[in-house]
Amino acid sequence: MSDEERPGGPERAEEPVQGPVQELTGRQRLAAGLWPPRVTRAQLTVAVLLFVLGLGLAIQVRSTSDNSALRGARQEDLVRILDELDDRTQRLEDEKQRLAAQRTELENSSDQAEEARKQTVEKERQLGVLAGTVAAHGPGITLTVHDPGDGVKADMLLDALQELRAAGAEAIEVNGVRVVANTYFSGEGGHVAVDGRKITEPYVFKVIGKPQDLEPALNIPGGVVQTLEKEQATVRVARADDIVVDALRRAEQPDYARSSSP
Repeated sequence: MSDEERPGGPERAEEPVQGPVQELTGRQRLAAGLWPPRVTRAQLTVAVLLFVLGLGLAIQVRSTSDNSALRGARQEDLVRILDELDDRTQRLEDEKQRLAAQRTELENSSDQAEEARKQTVEKERQLGVLAGTVAAHGPGITLTVHDPGDGVKADMLLDALQELRAAGAEAIEVNGVRVVANTYFSGEGGHVAVDGRKITEPYVFKVIGKPQDLEPALNIPGGVVQTLEKEQATVRVARADDIVVDALRRAEQPDYARSSSP
């Protein structure tokens, strides 16, 4: 019994009937290879970028060519334009130097004015200290004279004041009275006055100056301290790093004198 006749035997697939194979011509094979085109993503990206770049260059070249003011100018026109640019550059450079000189002059004037103002303020302060119209502080000494027996007279205190001035005292205050150039002492023991203002013992001199010069001037043999001690007064001189002289005098306006400065 053959396989076809056997029950449950394997079935055979029907083989297709192949017709005659038609061969392509060379032109047809070339056309089939070129279309549809096989383009990768990278090639497409490069192509787009090259297109955009070329378009931009073309637009720029065209714009430059159309907008150039010198395109087609004659040689003598170009020379004239260059001369004008040189002249303008020179004028601008001259103007720059002139403005720089003005700025320097203004800065110097401002600095000089500021320096003059500072010197004026400092001079005013110094004159105020000497005139007793402003407070002062600095190193110095305190001279304290106790006179329980009223033996100290006005001329003795004036001698002490003169010794202090000669030793370089710059600001002095006696019992709350500011000492100035025309200060005077008057009265007898127990009734002493400074510039007409009565003071009582103890007599306290606050003196601003160099302590190393002020203290020895009072303690010289036969000087102020020994003279006061002969009158049974007790004298104490103490140095200090900061003495405050804050008693003030009223600034007086002269009746006749006027400044000769413009």
